[in-house]
Amino acid sequence: MNYVWHLLVLAILYALLGSSLNLLCGYTGLVSLCHAAFYGLGAYCSAILMTKAGLGFFPAALVCVVLTGLASLAVAVPTLRLRGDYFILATLGFQIIVFSTLQNWVSLTNGPYGITGIPIPSIMGFSFDSPLLYLLLTVIVCAPCAAATRMLVQSQFGRALRCVREDEIAAASLGKDVPRLKICAFVIAAALAAVCGVMFAGYSRYIDPTSFSVAESIFILSVVIIGGAGNLAGPVVGAAFMVLFPEVIGFIGLPDAVAANLRQVIYGVALVWLMRFRPQGIVGDYGFD
Repeated sequence: MNYVWHLLVLAILYALLGSSLNLLCGYTGLVSLCHAAFYGLGAYCSAILMTKAGLGFFPAALVCVVLTGLASLAVAVPTLRLRGDYFILATLGFQIIVFSTLQNWVSLTNGPYGITGIPIPSIMGFSFDSPLLYLLLTVIVCAPCAAATRMLVQSQFGRALRCVREDEIAAASLGKDVPRLKICAFVIAAALAAVCGVMFAGYSRYIDPTSFSVAESIFILSVVIIGGAGNLAGPVVGAAFMVLFPEVIGFIGLPDAVAANLRQVIYGVALVWLMRFRPQGIVGDYGFD
């Protein structure tokens, strides 16, 4: 059963990652390729604060969310002046910068060797030291984040984001501060990704730069595209498909090398088919052009 709890932890984290990116892609109409960078900043920041500064899990998590939010603000202000493919390329550039920094700043991040010995999260001496207990902690942390995301998208702020997505000029003519709305969505999405990074670092107890590469950003975007953008259910469905479906293939009994390649083929076929015949994803409301 421990493996089942492990899969559920990952599925919940990717569902929240997809939901946070969905704020940009599905509700604001901005396709970002740097979400894994914010995910990684949260993970590395918490790992460094816990292993080198001696902070506890929850104080480190709070500091990480704030610092990642500030970093995303510094990225959002210049890049959100761009549109379309230029914005995508700008976010890709930031993703590459963060990955290169994690890979090469050896004195701080330990470079390609990663950070080991990350402390197990604990509350008042109670440690979440098993997959089932960590699943409980994941639900405790992620459920309020999901509830806050739901409140945001159903509020006036969420309706304003959808207005920006459909027509920026019309939104501006109605008195909406389009740049501010985009920046807020970008910062909130990054902060939620940092929460996932903190949870991942505490769970794996070892992180290295390869977990936060361009490929990981593409994977998170695939969660949104496959599950569906523009509503709350899409990222959850996408996370279930991307995280749990490969395990079904494992039960077929194929060799590991074949199974790994088959998973990639299935992901690719699913993306091509959806973009051709159902661009809004499995249960989404917003289709990518």
